[in-house]
Amino acid sequence: MSCPALAGADTIDRVDAMSYADYLGRQETRADHVSPLLLHGLAATIDRPEPEELPPLWHWTLFQEWAPASALGDDGHLKRGGFLPPVHDLPRRMWAGGRLRFLAPLRAGEAVKRVSTIRRIDEKAGASGRLVFVTVGHVITGDGGVAIEEEHDIVYRGSDGPAVKRGTPGSPLPAGARSRTIVPDAVMLFRYSALTGNGHRIHYDLDYVTRVEGYPGLVVHGPLQATLLAGLLTDFVPDARLSSFSFRGRRPAFHGRPLTLACWRDRDGYALETRDQDGMVCMSAEARLA
Repeated sequence: MSCPALAGADTIDRVDAMSYADYLGRQETRADHVSPLLLHGLAATIDRPEPEELPPLWHWTLFQEWAPASALGDDGHLKRGGFLPPVHDLPRRMWAGGRLRFLAPLRAGEAVKRVSTIRRIDEKAGASGRLVFVTVGHVITGDGGVAIEEEHDIVYRGSDGPAVKRGTPGSPLPAGARSRTIVPDAVMLFRYSALTGNGHRIHYDLDYVTRVEGYPGLVVHGPLQATLLAGLLTDFVPDARLSSFSFRGRRPAFHGRPLTLACWRDRDGYALETRDQDGMVCMSAEARLA
């Protein structure tokens, strides 16, 4: 969410920092079902066959929060506060990464429940200033008990400095790597935002993302990149089932630009990456098979 500089910001920082402890251990429970319509929509959006069983990371279409328009901030997200700590002074909010374990399948039409817990809140100083990291744990259950265990990392940062830092290209892909190049367009990003109930304007509002957030184009969702990587791996090893998946956002990727998905064997599992048209690593991931 974008906001002007606040008078007395130092005092607000101290109050927020002191109140972070009040949010640790906070829980929220939601119920939903695995909607066949959402499965159909996501399959169409990313050009995958329509499944009967929820593929890895497709659960991000579930447990959506549709708040009234009056409850939204300038960035399209729910206004600060509520379940998550109110980090009011850091306007840029991003999904930084996560870790997941897949324990049981979920099928179309199945009733599901998610219990979310705030597990960690860390404040750090980065090259671009103050950062606040919030880790939320999710436990998702279905008819067969616990199906997915997840930790989701959110980062809040200020608007000072460039939105995208200069970087260096990644190392050449190793021999035997499998790769595929796509060009995420505005339609794909809009459809994925709708399918996941994500109102963040950086993914569909070009005027906002360039004028307010300072990015050169619409930002490709981190979860979308992770979902595409998981799909590449299941194509690479079609008979195997994912047991764990972890990912970390490295730098933004933007619409209308080639994005390469890559996957290769690495020690006991698989390494995965997305790279932009300049060879910069946008997301790195690790996966293990059952």
